[in-house]
Amino acid sequence: MSSKEKSLVIVESPSKAKTIKKYLGAGFEVEASVGHIIDLPKSKFGVNIEDGFKPQYIKIRGKEKIIKHLKTHAQKVSMVYLATDPDREGEAIAYHIASILDKNPEQVRRIEFNEITKNAVGRAIESPRPIDMARVYSQQARRVLDRIVGYEVSPLLWKTVCRGLSAGRVQSVALRLICEREKSIRDFVEEEFWTIKILVKGKPETPFWAKLIKIRNKDKNTFKKADIKNEDEAQGHVSAINQTSFSISELIRKNVNKQPSPPFITSTLQQAAARLFRYSTTRIMRIAQQLYEGVDIPGKGSVGLITYMRTDSFRVSNEAISGARNLIGSVYGEKYLHEKERVFRSKKSAQDAHEAIRPTYLSAEFEPQALRNHLSKDQFKLYDLIWKRFIACQMKPAVFDKTTVEISGGDYIFKAEGEVLVFDGYLKLYGYSLENGENNSEDEQALIPPGLKKDEVLALQNVEPKQNFTKPPARYTESTLVKELDKLSIGRPSTYAQIISTIIKRTYVEKKENKLGSTKLGETVNSILIQHFPNIFNVKFTADMEGELDCIASKECDYEKVMNDFYQPFKKAMESVNSKREEIKSDLQEEAGMTCDVCGKPMVIRWGRRGRFIACSGYPDCKNTKPLEEEALPQTSDEICSKCGKPMVYKVGRYGRFLACSDYPTCKNTKPIPLGVKCPRQECDGDVIERRSRRGKTFYGCSNYPNCDFVNWNKPVNKSCPECGNNYLVEKYTKAKGNFLQCPECKMVETSSREESIA
Repeated sequence: MSSKEKSLVIVESPSKAKTIKKYLGAGFEVEASVGHIIDLPKSKFGVNIEDGFKPQYIKIRGKEKIIKHLKTHAQKVSMVYLATDPDREGEAIAYHIASILDKNPEQVRRIEFNEITKNAVGRAIESPRPIDMARVYSQQARRVLDRIVGYEVSPLLWKTVCRGLSAGRVQSVALRLICEREKSIRDFVEEEFWTIKILVKGKPETPFWAKLIKIRNKDKNTFKKADIKNEDEAQGHVSAINQTSFSISELIRKNVNKQPSPPFITSTLQQAAARLFRYSTTRIMRIAQQLYEGVDIPGKGSVGLITYMRTDSFRVSNEAISGARNLIGSVYGEKYLHEKERVFRSKKSAQDAHEAIRPTYLSAEFEPQALRNHLSKDQFKLYDLIWKRFIACQMKPAVFDKTTVEISGGDYIFKAEGEVLVFDGYLKLYGYSLENGENNSEDEQALIPPGLKKDEVLALQNVEPKQNFTKPPARYTESTLVKELDKLSIGRPSTYAQIISTIIKRTYVEKKENKLGSTKLGETVNSILIQHFPNIFNVKFTADMEGELDCIASKECDYEKVMNDFYQPFKKAMESVNSKREEIKSDLQEEAGMTCDVCGKPMVIRWGRRGRFIACSGYPDCKNTKPLEEEALPQTSDEICSKCGKPMVYKVGRYGRFLACSDYPTCKNTKPIPLGVKCPRQECDGDVIERRSRRGKTFYGCSNYPNCDFVNWNKPVNKSCPECGNNYLVEKYTKAKGNFLQCPECKMVETSSREESIA
């Protein structure tokens, strides 16, 4: 076969290319673009507002070899199929690839598939289509909006707070949610209340507890909800209850069906895995990407184990539903198979472009346990969760025998509820631990004995009053924040992981004990944004903008009109804020309560790259500064002391930051700060740690020193270079670019990933 008779398939990921290649055979070549090849420039605005908000795309630095490689291969084949990911960003990437190939448009076609299987890839090749420009414009609108907001607002933060900060259209709203939750926690005033339970016994001779729910009003004709404010009130009721006779005023027994949940979509997968496994959303999406693109299975090669993991649709193919139902019947028996196929409805705001997240193969050889030895620990846990959730959705509901007992006596009504599992249904597979995780209700179900009857007189065994206090709202976890973002339609599910990782990386938010809390810097940034851009960085505007982007994708709205409707009020807001820049900066400064020991002028608290510090108000004539004591206080970490089991804290010594036991001086255990990065040197099992040179400069070296001499002045990051394959990148900072990642070998600068289209 001559090269001209061949076809070229271009995907985004090399691992995805490897999986697809084995399905297509000798007539096809498969190459990878490694994500975007064209993007907005980093060093300038890159949007021509006067010319219809046209983006000024450029080839991404470091992608020259890939572009040349793709162009060369494209000239040697008769047809090019663009198989980038099946979403709007994938559509934009396909458009950009097509624009650089120098190929007849009739010889370049778009294909998409929801799963990487032989049948799905084959069907896609048989039904190519032109690039959908409406989807391209929708993605372009998102990218340009984020560039406008980030490029215009971020410099305001640099000039009023400190350099290196960013303000994103979506990330700033997520930050606002966290800051508002933190404020509500600080402002919360706890209130005392009391609850009363009674232990009663009927003819079955088995006592059970019931909770006070209603107390008779003073008019003696009606009851009100029990609301006991203090101990004196509680003791008064206890005395009265001890003098009262009780009987069963109402007894209800009924079977209650608990239905299985729908298969996962992106947001619910992130919520469940974050809650069950304590994984970050970034980690969850990385593992899911691996399962989708392909895992090496002995004898089968690279196999894509799940469908596309960026989806907001509960839709499932008939073929997959039939496969799940056949498996249920053969493994668990017909009594566990639901009578008819279950179909789940997606939200109105869903793009509904792809199926729900499910296994691609449903035969016994692809069951999680059968593949356990071929998957990493993380891959197995996520695959097992996805498998069970999908199969369970076609199983019968779990059936509980629920009993509700209402007990009356004098001025009081008590209630007890209990349930017994009659038929496990889908819980046979999915189980209580996956259904509820660690979020079990504090109010345990009462054990209600059988044989009770209505109007039966009960003997009072005990009365138990309990003091309680109202609790403040809980801080967000990654799981609950994703749930809130999804509920409010903030951003797209595929961007949630990047939103959260960005606000943590910017130190706007810190994660402690799996909870997300705003930092002083985050609250300062949030205060500036909501005070001066109230109509932009708010929930409703951000959610409505997602609707506008959907409108462009469905060809119902014009790209330029949507952009102009956003930009005109935004421009006026920016002009107003820029005129107040010095006023904003002045408002952020606080009096330090001391005078400068160099020139005698008052000292103030200012922001810098490394946080707040005390500086002379006479700057720049006087450059005297001092550390702010509260900023130097030890910060808790997620590390646990190996000697005593107590939390470790970050401290600063003569050689830099280190971890020390919080129980010092009782426990004097210390250790270097691990970065979560293994030493890049081959045959070295050390960890990269933060160290300090003799002159006080921070650098990073191997924990196995002096046996290993790896060092780097820049902080290593556990991420491989897509260009040269080097197994780590480093964090760098310049005034022009702010923070960015770079390969220390080939000097490639990492550009926006597929999830980073939020400025």
